[in-house]
Amino acid sequence: MQLQKLITLTVVLIMSWAISTTAQELSALDIVKKMDAVVNAPRDQKMSITMTLVDKNGDQKERKTEMYQKGDEMRLVRFLSPADQKGISFLSLPDDVMYLYLPAFRKVRRIASHVKNESFAGTDFSYDDLSSFKYSEEYNPKLLETTDEFYILELTPKPDVNKDYSKLKMWVRKDNFCPAKIEHYDKGGNLWKIMERLKIVKKGEYWVALEMEMKDLKTQHSTKSITETIELDSGLSDDIFTQRNLKRVK
Repeated sequence: MQLQKLITLTVVLIMSWAISTTAQELSALDIVKKMDAVVNAPRDQKMSITMTLVDKNGDQKERKTEMYQKGDEMRLVRFLSPADQKGISFLSLPDDVMYLYLPAFRKVRRIASHVKNESFAGTDFSYDDLSSFKYSEEYNPKLLETTDEFYILELTPKPDVNKDYSKLKMWVRKDNFCPAKIEHYDKGGNLWKIMERLKIVKKGEYWVALEMEMKDLKTQHSTKSITETIELDSGLSDDIFTQRNLKRVK
């Protein structure tokens, strides 16, 4: 009789644990929302970045870049060197509004939605890749697998969102919800680009990736970004994120 009671109690405890564990499991949307919150956690960011472009023959081009971001909806990227690229600037604003400034033409132009998926100034990042947005608002996520280290998800664009990618496959770290790797698939379902976020470290209370690489498998070209300096929560003015400031070449 005692043995039967012990077995019954054990079964109840196991079932209670299983129910509790299931209740604590995160949904795919929960994971992506947490990832968005971690990536965009700083109130503002200012970075000095070295971009290295590598073609299929191994030839390299280096570009010095500055990047400003405020919140999760405003970002400005500007090339500082070499001379023939200096001043090329990109501005991303809320509601999918994007602007490009080319010093040679001395004119700011708005990037139309049908060209936002084109490459930015010879890099492997499209305008859309460089813009500031929330994955949870533009993609429908599905949890594919959970490992000891990662949540592995598949993200497909929402019906009303214009993307050149048919889907993304994303590896999100379980310990801090930072995205470590994102595979980008073309409209035919073929693997097109791979982005890896490397050297993820904690700066104050925030997690940031100090190195990032985007590889285009079709062109056999890659762009590696290394953050040389970073300032967080420095109180950036909204005036930085304007068309007027876009034209200021240092």
